[in-house]
Parts: sequence; C-alpha cells; structure tokens
Amino acid sequence: MIKIGTCGFTYKHFKYFNVLEVQETFYDFVSEEKMRKWRDLSAQNNVELTIKANQIITHTYNKITYKRMQNKIGDISNYGFFKNTKEVLHALEITLNEAKFLGSRIIIFQSPSSFKPTEENIRNLKDFFSILDKNYIYGWEPRGEWYQKIEILSKIFSEINAIHVVDPFRNKPLDSSMIRYYRLHGIGKGEVNYKYKYTDEDLNKLKGYVLNDKNIKDFYILFNNIYSFEDALRFKDMINKVLR
Repeated sequence: MIKIGTCGFTYKHFKYFNVLEVQETFYDFVSEEKMRKWRDLSAQNNVELTIKANQIITHTYNKITYKRMQNKIGDISNYGFFKNTKEVLHALEITLNEAKFLGSRIIIFQSPSSFKPTEENIRNLKDFFSILDKNYIYGWEPRGEWYQKIEILSKIFSEINAIHVVDPFRNKPLDSSMIRYYRLHGIGKGEVNYKYKYTDEDLNKLKGYVLNDKNIKDFYILFNNIYSFEDALRFKDMINKVLR
C-alpha cells in the first residue's frame, strides 16, 4: 500500500489524498469540535489521518514553536525531551486521546536538533517509548547530531519498537519495520528547506525509493514544503501511472 499526502492540510486536501498528517496537535491541544470535522471528512473521503504528537513531549519551552500554544499546562521548565514529568505525561495522555478520537493508528514524535544523543536523553527516550500504549504505531523523527552517531541511532531503533521517520533524500531508514514513513522537507542545505519545489527528477528518484523497496508493506509519503499540495499531487499521478 502506498499512501501519499501532506503534513498539514486544508479541507480541500481530503478530496485529493489518501493520508494527511495532523500538525495542529503538535502546536496545541485541539478542540473536539475541530477534530470531529476532520474525522467526518476523513470518513467521507476514505482518508487516513496520522498525527504529530504535542510539542510538550519533545520540545523544551521556546518562544518560536510555543508562540501558537494557548493551552499551556503546569511548569514550562518541565517540558520536552521525553522527560518523565507530569507535564510530558499529561501531554502524552492528550495526544493519545486525540489519536483515538480521530481514529489515527500512527503517532509521530519529532524531536528538535537541540535534543542531542546524550546519555540522559537516550535513557529518557527509551523509558518513554517503553510505557506507550501498544494499540498505536509510533514513529520518531530525530534531527541534528543523531546522524553523526548512526550506530547509536540504529541500536535505539532496534530497542524502542518505533518507525524511523525520515526524509529519504537525506538519510536512510534504520528501523526493521514493514512500514516506511517519509516526511519530505525539501532538498538543500540544512535539515529542512521548506521553500524547495521538487523537480520531476527528484520525484522519479523518490518513486525508485518506494517501488524498489520490495520488503516494505506500507509506504507513507508526506510532503512538508510550501509546495506540498502541488508536489504531492504530481507524485501521486506519477505513482498511479505505474500501478495502473
């Protein structure tokens, strides 16, 4: 199964794609009213919703990503880095409830580059994933220095039972799951280049990554650039021509 969509969406996206990643659950806690609209649209259009876990779990408090959060909880100094604090656990509980309400089976945790491969962070990460509800599939998207320590990162994925969420233009998946979850952030310097528009050559290369990986059961390809709608549509058409 190949599922193609975007990270973040408007209502029109439900008419074009078979998977969409909910981003608002990262920035803040979402009302049932808004989630009910998404859930109804996903049911009407047969669209799978995956969700991005709340930033209180993964990101320490900062003035950039948290400026959109209206529903802060507890002590902000206890936020982030998968720490065993009541604030992180509360945010996890809310994220799980959101996933249940939306009917999502996949929850993505994206850690910032400031979350480095220290002994403390590795311990917190492993402890956190060990307590997760087994009714869901979890993915972790590491950023920053982890890719300078591939052996450590590979070992972690062998222990935490999570999908390695990755941009295939930048790094290779390290988990042994039958699911691939690609988040495409643009090509260029740094880990993200949201202003990048994928070329036909790029998308053909991505097609090769997908079609040549015969051991994988399910592919999730989520575009996360400012041209995500157009690029995802082009890639969807490209895949459909091959599969007809």
